[in-house]
Amino acid sequence: MPSKVVVGAQWGDEGKGKVVDILAENSDVVVRSQGGNNAGHTIKQKEKTFKLKSIPSGILYPKVCCYIGSGVVLNPESVLEEIKELESQNIKIEDNLKIDSRAHIIMPWHIALDQAEEEFKSNEKIGTTKKGIGPCYADKIKRTGIRLEELINPKKFKEKAEFLGEFNNTILTKIYGKPALQIKNIIEKYSSYANELKKYVFNVSELLYEAYEKGKNILFESAQGTMLDINYGTYPFVTSSSPIAGGVCTGAGFSPKFIDEIIGIAKAYTTRVGEGPFPTEILNETGDYIQKKGAEFGTNTKRKRRIGWLDTVILNHSRKINGFSYLVLNKLDVLSGIKTLKICTAYKTKTGEIIKNFPPSMEKLKEITPIYEEMPGFEENIENCKTVEELPINCKKYILKIEELISCKIKMIGVGPKRHQNIIRNF
Repeated sequence: MPSKVVVGAQWGDEGKGKVVDILAENSDVVVRSQGGNNAGHTIKQKEKTFKLKSIPSGILYPKVCCYIGSGVVLNPESVLEEIKELESQNIKIEDNLKIDSRAHIIMPWHIALDQAEEEFKSNEKIGTTKKGIGPCYADKIKRTGIRLEELINPKKFKEKAEFLGEFNNTILTKIYGKPALQIKNIIEKYSSYANELKKYVFNVSELLYEAYEKGKNILFESAQGTMLDINYGTYPFVTSSSPIAGGVCTGAGFSPKFIDEIIGIAKAYTTRVGEGPFPTEILNETGDYIQKKGAEFGTNTKRKRRIGWLDTVILNHSRKINGFSYLVLNKLDVLSGIKTLKICTAYKTKTGEIIKNFPPSMEKLKEITPIYEEMPGFEENIENCKTVEELPINCKKYILKIEELISCKIKMIGVGPKRHQNIIRNF
């Protein structure tokens, strides 16, 4: 049975939640393999809207097992609040949610350091969500983090939390001039979280292999997007994990040999949140129009998203790194009413060189000028279109041009926010 990976092809917020929700209905297992509660998925089912943070989107289906892999960093307070909120809406959790014992725990000093570091950087800030994600991943790499298996071991947790709490208090007070955290209170609070979480703790990698051996349908949902990847995104304005297809393998403990499909998700335009270079950013009334019509605000952070024209240099970069089987193009309906649409096909460097490959140098990226191909827009409302044939001619031309520029087929087209507002193309 197929194992599928859903990957954001831009800077996140591409509408992965909607796609995962559609695919999850026919899946046995849905897996989150990286990121923390700084990223989420918005899912609309009937008249209800669910804003998920750490729990995989498949949790909305009673027969789907949801796994959180070791590559995720977990905020116990946040995930327990999420569980309670879902349970209050009669969503079954206890038998369906399993968290890898090796997942690292976001501690209060991670959040405090995240905030202090951003404040200290001032004009050089990265624009983090200040939820402690980066410092937690940093501790993981430094081998000074606390894993879930340690959190649920009272003796081990107390020993590590006392030492690490004192260590990080020294940094907060001596370097950043911030007040010290009350470590005793933190230990008490997190010990209570441990008691609530321990029933969800498993060896997710082993469970995944067993599911694969039994021929189960496995779906991996990534958080964020390719351009926020710690290695291949717009570093340092990136997240602290690998939201690319390869990150699934390390973040969930799953062999790349077992993956059958890699599905790229993109918007019909481009958005990004926070600081960093954005070649096709639209800083005029057209950008404002798209921002308002597309309701472009972060799922969990509520931050206003920056708006840009579709950038096929970025999409090609993403396609090559991930190896998309096909692309899903969301929010095409948002572009209705714009007289002229632009697609970025290449970059022009400061020296006049034309490049079509995404530059790894951020200094070079800051200096480039996007080269656009202009196409006539469309005025029609496409939210009720069920087939490609029903779309306006200019809309169809826009889709075909994207396919031509990125050498990748578009299999699904989102024409509205609701679950059923999609056009499926058969090749």
